[in-house]
Amino acid sequence: MKSRSLNHLVCAAAAAVIALNMAVSVAAEPINFKQTHFFKLFGREDDGADRAGYEADNRAYPSLYVAPSVRAKAADDADWLEKRGHGHAGAWALVGPTTGIVPGEVTYTGRATTVSGRVTSLAISPRCRPDNCPLFLGAAGGGVWFTRDPLSRTPDWSSAKGNLPTNAIGSLAFDPTDDDGRTLYVGTGEANGSSDSEAGLGLFRSDDFGKEWKLMPGSAAAAVGRAIAAIGIDPRNPRHIFIGTAVARHGSSSVNGGRFTPPGAPKVGLYESTDGGKTFALVFSVATDTVDPSSPNGSDFFRGGVSKIEMSRTGLAASEPTRIYFSVFGYGLYRSKPAGGYEQVFASAGGGTAANSLSARTEFALAPIGNKLRIYLGDAGAAEADFYRTDDANVPAIRLVNGVTNLGWTKLSSATPGTPGFSSDNVCGGQCSYDMVVASPAGQPDTVWIGGQMQYDEIFTSTPPSNGRTVQRSINAGVQFTDMTNDTQAPAPIGMHPDQHAVVFFPGNPNIAILGSDGGVVRTNGAYADASGSCSGRGISGADLVDCTLWLKAIPVEIVSMNAGLSTLQFQSVSLNPLDPRKDLIGGTQDNGTWAYSGTRNSWFESVGGDGGESGINAVKPSVRMHSYTGPALDVNFRGTDTLGWNFVSDPLFSSGEAASFYAPVLADPVLDGSWFIGLQRVWRTQDNGGSQAYLETHCNEFFGDFTVQCGDWVPLGGPTLTGSAYGTSKGGSYVVAISRAPSRGSPLWVATRRGRLFVSMNADGPAAATTFKRIDTAGQPIRFISGIAVDPLNPLHAFVSFSGYDAYTPSTPGHVFEVLVNPVSGTATWTDRSAGLGDQPITGIAFDERTGRLYAATDFGVAVLPRNASSWLAGAAGRLPAVAVYGLTIDSGSRTLYAATHGRGVWRLDLSDVDR
Repeated sequence: MKSRSLNHLVCAAAAAVIALNMAVSVAAEPINFKQTHFFKLFGREDDGADRAGYEADNRAYPSLYVAPSVRAKAADDADWLEKRGHGHAGAWALVGPTTGIVPGEVTYTGRATTVSGRVTSLAISPRCRPDNCPLFLGAAGGGVWFTRDPLSRTPDWSSAKGNLPTNAIGSLAFDPTDDDGRTLYVGTGEANGSSDSEAGLGLFRSDDFGKEWKLMPGSAAAAVGRAIAAIGIDPRNPRHIFIGTAVARHGSSSVNGGRFTPPGAPKVGLYESTDGGKTFALVFSVATDTVDPSSPNGSDFFRGGVSKIEMSRTGLAASEPTRIYFSVFGYGLYRSKPAGGYEQVFASAGGGTAANSLSARTEFALAPIGNKLRIYLGDAGAAEADFYRTDDANVPAIRLVNGVTNLGWTKLSSATPGTPGFSSDNVCGGQCSYDMVVASPAGQPDTVWIGGQMQYDEIFTSTPPSNGRTVQRSINAGVQFTDMTNDTQAPAPIGMHPDQHAVVFFPGNPNIAILGSDGGVVRTNGAYADASGSCSGRGISGADLVDCTLWLKAIPVEIVSMNAGLSTLQFQSVSLNPLDPRKDLIGGTQDNGTWAYSGTRNSWFESVGGDGGESGINAVKPSVRMHSYTGPALDVNFRGTDTLGWNFVSDPLFSSGEAASFYAPVLADPVLDGSWFIGLQRVWRTQDNGGSQAYLETHCNEFFGDFTVQCGDWVPLGGPTLTGSAYGTSKGGSYVVAISRAPSRGSPLWVATRRGRLFVSMNADGPAAATTFKRIDTAGQPIRFISGIAVDPLNPLHAFVSFSGYDAYTPSTPGHVFEVLVNPVSGTATWTDRSAGLGDQPITGIAFDERTGRLYAATDFGVAVLPRNASSWLAGAAGRLPAVAVYGLTIDSGSRTLYAATHGRGVWRLDLSDVDR
């Protein structure tokens, strides 16, 4: 079986890869390669191409306003609830983590470290001094953070969100004309090509180091519902501002598949303001993909979005205007013309075609050499990424590109192993729209850094030629690079996280690089050492030995994790131990594994690596737990959250060939010991936790299994798929996205699909083949993603169902939250719309408190509540959550606790006891 053999391959490679990862020494503990990389070997990585195009990763999820006519209020649907009142007098409390601890078993190198959530942008003050060097960090869903001591081993981070109405951050920039270095701009919305790249609310400015922010009013019409990927400020005129916008979305939740671009979102492109942000005008745009409301994801990917802006005065006369350079997804690099307008100076291999837009991206860095302007450029189009350089960009555009051929550029990358150019070939694989970085430190034109994804085939092998090359550095103008991924520390190296997004350099010492990735932020200490001597012991020869000797010739002496104190992990959902619901939690996170909590904010640790999706805890034996990576990939642990106790159980699911969401729904039966459900195109079930403990721990353990047998004993319930024609022709296709049932023996199993089908099974605990499903949705409900089902524990035929997406895209069938009551005699259901007062915003999750009759709904900006018998929704609590996307809600009525899994600010808890009756 493919899955078993790859499982075995990754685990068996441990000894060899330990030698690879050490750079100069051997790791003391076994390394969990399967957990972190098994699904990357399957090509199912949590990346831009997967998230954008993979059928399991989209879900009809738009934004918070209905049309341009109400764009001025943007996310005011959330504020509207606040003004109407609060469901609770108390406050949300952060559960954590504030410091994300990763044990050595879960890292690539075997050395413990700390991580935080995805970093999209970094800005270091041009007025930086060693004793006071303001560094700002933008997190994908975690807001803006600030430290004055980035060279400390434990930087003192604080949230700089001030009054920002969103925590989705795409770009940061200091005002170069501010002599005090106090003025900072933040572009909201994340432009990286992923389904959880949240749309933003415009451009904001702070004049006091991020304590307070104000909206640049003209940016609302230009950027609300989009991402601001780049900011450019004219170094001679601070009122002259450019922003580059790109595609972003709202409405993603615990199970992926419900995103949509907000209706009425402005055209993406380059916008210019000449009045300090009061107004912005679209000054450059090219053909883009438009929203297709009938598709599951809108089918508007990233083509035409502006990903980076840099300003240049190199080689210009004092009378000439500042020249702006900007890169465009799928098209290449452009610049301004002296007399006005814009011209292309590099043509992307993507050619601007929709078919290439999933991975097509161009990134660049300006590197002035006296009066000449050097540019480094990475480009991904129809094939793998290539790397280029021009040493004199201040020439007529026709000398750089003739519309097809990039005449004035030197291609430095090469697909031939053993050649210098192989270093910069294919740096971001097939996910360049998601992670691609090119940067050159000021005043060092021969130095350039590039970053992308980990080169997994170079480390998960018994003969590894590199340390992974997720980040590389060249000091000879990009001709060849060395591998920055691991350092020289003993007894095991500190490594960098895969999937890179941002780089800045410490002013005054450009050898110190600060890098942002899916795993947070790290820095190099500025010193580099020759570790190429280890290549001779790696069992390599020929071109591999040549490459290894080059790549390890200068690697960081030390990589310092800067993540302690950054509470920015992006949780998909949270599961609780029903016997200890306030002190025992687990939850999956974006590209940072599944985490375990034991009662205090700093007790969180990453129990298993890789992508962290849905999870569950056995209701009868809570020491038995499951977690998922991506798709139908699950592990079971019979030893609680022991990092060495996870056992693979998904062979039957992979063998089925059925489609599944990028993060598939997983349900631990709320009553029965050993019974679990997972949604593919059918619902699959195991009744013994995936198999016997002895069998699974012997053969299928992620660290020690032999994988010579089938791992897992899942079986499908019923016959035909729930997404096919056997259940009708409407709302067909895709896969199961929600599974729920009441905590009572024999209660109905509720199941939903991506396109809006809803089913009930009355015999889900009986023989698998005899299981039957009754479809209970009607033509009156929207063809949109069902993001949650909350079943009434007191009446298992009564439930609440939430829909992601927008009424604007399904105007004849509106609604975001419905109450559903099934007639046990007829098998039909009564649907009642309970959306009044929510506005037209996606609902990302739902929970019901049977003790008070209160209903809770998660949104991209927090949590709302509908009290019993109320006609309209209120804000969840007087003490608000950060303005962050909430991907899932988990309620425990017994302990009076509601958990919110936020996608960027960790896990929060609300005490419900103040409304008990």
